[in-house]
Amino acid sequence: MMNLSHWRLLLAVADMRHISRAAQQVGISQSGASQAIAQIEAALGAKLFVRERREVAVTALGEQVMQHARAMLAQFDAIRALGDAAQGLNAGRIRLATFPSVLATVLPGLLSAFKRRHPGIDVVALEGSDEEVEAWLAEDTIELGVVLNPAPQRQAVIIGRDAWVALLPAQHPLGRRSSEQGVALCELADEPFVLATGGCNVHAQSLAMQAGVTLSDVRVTVRDLASAAVLVREGLGVSVVPESALPSDQRGLRVMQLQPRAYREFGLVCSQAGRESAAVQAFLREL
Repeated sequence: MMNLSHWRLLLAVADMRHISRAAQQVGISQSGASQAIAQIEAALGAKLFVRERREVAVTALGEQVMQHARAMLAQFDAIRALGDAAQGLNAGRIRLATFPSVLATVLPGLLSAFKRRHPGIDVVALEGSDEEVEAWLAEDTIELGVVLNPAPQRQAVIIGRDAWVALLPAQHPLGRRSSEQGVALCELADEPFVLATGGCNVHAQSLAMQAGVTLSDVRVTVRDLASAAVLVREGLGVSVVPESALPSDQRGLRVMQLQPRAYREFGLVCSQAGRESAAVQAFLREL
């Protein structure tokens, strides 16, 4: 069944000539995008795209389909604009704060999709530590904040779930196992360690404390999760990072499942101002 998200994906692929970048723009996974394109092509009985080595080319039929898709979505957006005006959503601003890793990975697709549907509403994204986000929520400085592992009573809208993984230099002895067999935090406790915080209180150190383990040889602490991979690759130590923060280029690295498995969830929480904002409630409804 083709829906509006599928049509927006097709146009993004046609414009960007790249499936993964288009998927990120519309807020879905690359595998989900590839599956959706295959389903649409099967439904139409013809190819819309040709996969080439470095990009995706649009077929002749695909060009004709894109013309109709653009016209259809333009009409739909015009109808939505009428609805926004009737609800007072034709103008406004949402201040949304988050810690760095979510701002770089999860939010771009969500924000661009919302902006496309409601062009009159500006979403201002602010970066801060999880402590700063909590303070801004309490002070009503922002309408929405991304909170890590939110308690049920906070009525958060969960936007992501991440597994923690161990990151080792490629030739590390622990990396001789299968990735699924994994590695335990206690096995990393005495290793030279690169502690990556991502601007959050929940990181390898706090995970180790919960497991009754002490990381005894923390060589360097970095806020940027991407920096941890660089330092591990250079042999400065091992690390534990969220799976979503893994670099696309993993040469020189060994990624292992953490055992027992550990996860983090992140969700959007409203401040008092956010609960009273029609724009914020529209944003949350459409996630």
